[in-house]
Amino acid sequence: MVSNRRWFSRGKQTFRRGGGGVKSLRIIPCLDVRDGRVVKGIRFQNLRDAGDPAACAARYQAQGADEIVLLDVSATPEGRNASLKTVQAVRRCLGIPLTVGGGLRKEADAARYLEAGADKVAVNTAAVENPGLLTALADRFGRQCIVLSLDCAQRPGGWVVKTHSGKKDTEWDAVVWAARAERAGAGEILLTSWDRDGTGQGYDLALLQAVRQVVSVPIVASGGARTVAQMAAAFEAGADAVLAASIFHLEGRTVQSLKSELAHGGIPVRPLENAL
Repeated sequence: MVSNRRWFSRGKQTFRRGGGGVKSLRIIPCLDVRDGRVVKGIRFQNLRDAGDPAACAARYQAQGADEIVLLDVSATPEGRNASLKTVQAVRRCLGIPLTVGGGLRKEADAARYLEAGADKVAVNTAAVENPGLLTALADRFGRQCIVLSLDCAQRPGGWVVKTHSGKKDTEWDAVVWAARAERAGAGEILLTSWDRDGTGQGYDLALLQAVRQVVSVPIVASGGARTVAQMAAAFEAGADAVLAASIFHLEGRTVQSLKSELAHGGIPVRPLENAL
């Protein structure tokens, strides 16, 4: 049953939108791909097969997804690029924006991803190792194409950045890095709570609020989604979009149903008429 709760009560919080209007907030299914298959687990452990990437992408687009994010989660640990074959197969199924991440280390990698069909490229490890890469990518392709993939783990006093698909901790403060990355050229931040990933405990709202205070670019909240109320809370905390995986792959919820409940609660989402 759809709740009668009105979630859209931002109070002092306002949507950070130009043009004087309220912009619709985005629902983005995430395809974590390993060995050519969509997988999902908890912090990339105990992985379960969730299907063919192209088939999943087509299904979510038909349900009204606003974008798709494809992350080749084994590319960086294995020292390779994301699978261009997979990117091309997914692109052929889509008429909505596609972000691709995994294994991007230099400008030429980004060029290959974009030529294969990505609209945006996401970078984490290589940007931490060389922050100038963000500037080089933004200068060449435009910052609207460049997404900082920011994986975070909570530690005493704040959050640290994780790299190599969450396998390595750094000493970098995640909030400080978000602000620096925006200045360097990141046009969007994919903000993932590693502690919450796959748990269904909801997004890390404190992390989201902390990053929102220091950046003006769009933030995509990621890690821990299971309920519509959790998505609404992320919007209230300052997210411009919510990323989710398990709720779609393993629990069978549809984008339509989530959008309907969010809209009923007062959250501005893109209309279902956009679904194919």
